[in-house]
Amino acid sequence: MGKSLYLKLNQISEVHEKDVYLKDIATLYSDDSAVLNKCLALRVKKISSDRDHRYVGSVLDVIRLISETDPSIQVENLGEQDFIIDYQKPKSPKLVWEWIKTGFVCIICFCGAAFAIMTFNNDASVTDVFREVYRMVLGYEAGEFTVLELSYSVGLALGVILFFNHFCAWKVNTDPTPLEVEMRLYEDNISKTVIQNDGRKESGIDVS
Repeated sequence: MGKSLYLKLNQISEVHEKDVYLKDIATLYSDDSAVLNKCLALRVKKISSDRDHRYVGSVLDVIRLISETDPSIQVENLGEQDFIIDYQKPKSPKLVWEWIKTGFVCIICFCGAAFAIMTFNNDASVTDVFREVYRMVLGYEAGEFTVLELSYSVGLALGVILFFNHFCAWKVNTDPTPLEVEMRLYEDNISKTVIQNDGRKESGIDVS
């Protein structure tokens, strides 16, 4: 009677060692602890290059390696058909450089958001709208700065914070933020493109 092994490959796995084992790229389960331990220690790739690179693999190659190790193992794949090994060389942490990059990104985001808000206000003539609303309600012309501009500025800031649902460690609820959703979609698209490009190059129909 065959021994069952349930295999769930990750779409992309980041590794820092040149010897990549099955436990680094997948989740395994088996009732037989000997089978489980044997497969967890199975080396699926030996990286020879010293530079950062992404390697594409197939579940068929993993199943073949498992079968060569023990032909009696019956593999049930519950994860990805193709997977990516993202090799990153071990690097010492550079906290100062990380803080500089974070500060630079924050400045760019702040200036970009401020520019977008200003261009929208100019296109929609928000100042003229506030002046007209003030005149219709109170019956006389407003000065340079009114309570409408103040409430609009405060409401805009609160609206952004509530919309992105993330301010430091505090969150409105447990839902992922719009930024987190977009980043996950971006990562998924990158992974799919890497896998598709690898398949196209092997078949000789790559567009590049």
